[in-house]
Amino acid sequence: MFFEFDASVHKKMLKMQFFDLTHPIVPGMPVYPGSPGPVFTSLCSLAEHGFTEQLISLSTHTGTHVDLPSHMLSDTGTLDDFGPERFFGQGLVVDVGVPEGGIVTLDSMLRYERDMHSCEFLLLCSGWSRYWGKPGYFEGYPVLADDAARWICGFGLKGIGVDMISVDAPGDTVFPLHKLFLGKEIIIIENLVNLSPLIRRTFMFSCFPMKIGGGEASPSRAVAITGKWEMT
Repeated sequence: MFFEFDASVHKKMLKMQFFDLTHPIVPGMPVYPGSPGPVFTSLCSLAEHGFTEQLISLSTHTGTHVDLPSHMLSDTGTLDDFGPERFFGQGLVVDVGVPEGGIVTLDSMLRYERDMHSCEFLLLCSGWSRYWGKPGYFEGYPVLADDAARWICGFGLKGIGVDMISVDAPGDTVFPLHKLFLGKEIIIIENLVNLSPLIRRTFMFSCFPMKIGGGEASPSRAVAITGKWEMT
């Protein structure tokens, strides 16, 4: 793919790979326990109206989505308080697996300290997305230990993402890690998928949401971009 930047013959070739890290929004998809699933209603059809249009009713936390501070904390930032630059930056995927006891310890995270200094979005790859659509997706997934989460907060991240339903433990109704990260204005991206190909790779990450006035969350099309621009 070529792009012209001016009237001259100078061009650049796009040598990039795009990784879609997003679950599709479809009827019957998994949702957080107690949340409503998306409802699709046809408003117009090609046969009757000459064009198609749908009405979609869904929670702001449907599928792959971003959480903003106002999701858990009063008098804090909503979607329209965050510029688009807050949803784009250098990404880092770390393999946390499913540790014994289900806790990702600080010791297991310290090996990534050097890389953490240059990343803006930390994405935890547990492989749990393989259970998407199965009952097991909602239970038994790994969770950061409190000291590991606090250590992560010390790197000035824009966001933290997981390939799981939540950053907090199953059944936890206090949501300590949500409140910790969001209190630092670190956005949370949940229900990511396809993270494993990005382990040990350099990439840019985007999780642009819909611009919902006063919104506390939004579905997102999360994407990783590897490669670079090359002169041709």
